[in-house]
Amino acid sequence: MSAFLRSTASEGSTLISRGAKVAAFGAGLLLLASCASSPAETEETTSTEGATGDGVFSVGTILPATGNLAFLGPPEVAGVKAAIADIEATGEEFPFTVELNERDSGDTTTDIATQSAGELVDVGADIVVGAASSGVSFTFIDQLVDAGIVQISPANTSPDFTTYEDDGYYWRTAPSDVLQGRVLGNLIVGDGAENVGIIYINDPYGIGLTDNATEAIESAGGTVTAAVPYNPGDTVFTSQVDEVLATQPDAVAVIAFEETASIIPELVNTQGFPGSGVYFVDGNLSNSYEFQPGTLAGAKGTLPGNPADETFQAKLLEIDPALTDFSYAPESYDAVIVAALAAAQAGDDSGASIRDNLMSVTTEGTECTTFADCLALINEGEDIDYNGISGPIEFDENGDPTEAYIGIYQYGEDNKYTLLNAEFGSLNE
Repeated sequence: MSAFLRSTASEGSTLISRGAKVAAFGAGLLLLASCASSPAETEETTSTEGATGDGVFSVGTILPATGNLAFLGPPEVAGVKAAIADIEATGEEFPFTVELNERDSGDTTTDIATQSAGELVDVGADIVVGAASSGVSFTFIDQLVDAGIVQISPANTSPDFTTYEDDGYYWRTAPSDVLQGRVLGNLIVGDGAENVGIIYINDPYGIGLTDNATEAIESAGGTVTAAVPYNPGDTVFTSQVDEVLATQPDAVAVIAFEETASIIPELVNTQGFPGSGVYFVDGNLSNSYEFQPGTLAGAKGTLPGNPADETFQAKLLEIDPALTDFSYAPESYDAVIVAALAAAQAGDDSGASIRDNLMSVTTEGTECTTFADCLALINEGEDIDYNGISGPIEFDENGDPTEAYIGIYQYGEDNKYTLLNAEFGSLNE
């Protein structure tokens, strides 16, 4: 049956629906003890006996349309919509009606995200994809936990989520900054820098990444000469740049969001620090900077996740032809896909059933790489191991990926970045 699309701009809501009926997959009831921050610590599946879902696989998003990470919103939203299109393409093989409700996350200087979370609780979302910012996610995570809604962030990298008491409802398809920090630190020292300065945003993301990058830099034989914070909402960064450059670093890591557009001119144009000595991270790796040509030539940056290939980029561009960045689009896509597979395996679309099956559909089992193939295996009664566009997605008991790619990129004379290589790493090392 073909799908239809209805968009309500004033509510930020899109509904995609078809007349599918809820199907049951097997019998028996899994009794699960879920504690603190641990999702299901078993790879058995949950059956439809005692199901509490309503037959609607309701996806909500809390992604940045405004705020200091607004540039990440479009590719993440496109990734979500691409996943829903692939789910809908399976027709009645997927036993639930699909609903999408989009909301803005803003940033930590506003309460937009908490309002958005409340609205998604009210409309009965089963899963919420977002936020992009770790600091923003901490403002509403408890709302979703209390409502029994699964939260899957495509971009949260703060290590603090690993031990957060979330009753197993919080997951992420991006790896903890323990891994990105390690790669960033090794990259900087490997490029020959001995003394490294850091300017970072004073929030859970910035603090966590700075701590892990510092550990890696020092372990590799380098020295962090200064690590200087700024606060969300700051607009002038002269003092931070002065303090860092006073220590005469060989390289400067800028761990920031959209404030980078003001930090770089102060650092490079005013102070004359060589652009090739600047390092970016996922929060500010962007092709949208309007700097003088050559400002960023030679600068490098890290971005968690397997880079979107040309085929996936083409799919995203069909959804949003204006895309110039594809950051975290694969992770956003996979967040929806793994949740849909978990619901299909459970035969129930409730948040609790999705939570209890997420680990099972991403570890061990028969490997599969597309939603259609994985769903067919589930419908045949097989245990699956979904390997996604963003990578293998091997969740641990805390809802964290245990291994992931970290892409390394370099800017050219046009201030646009291109991929140098992607490093595959494990968080269990």
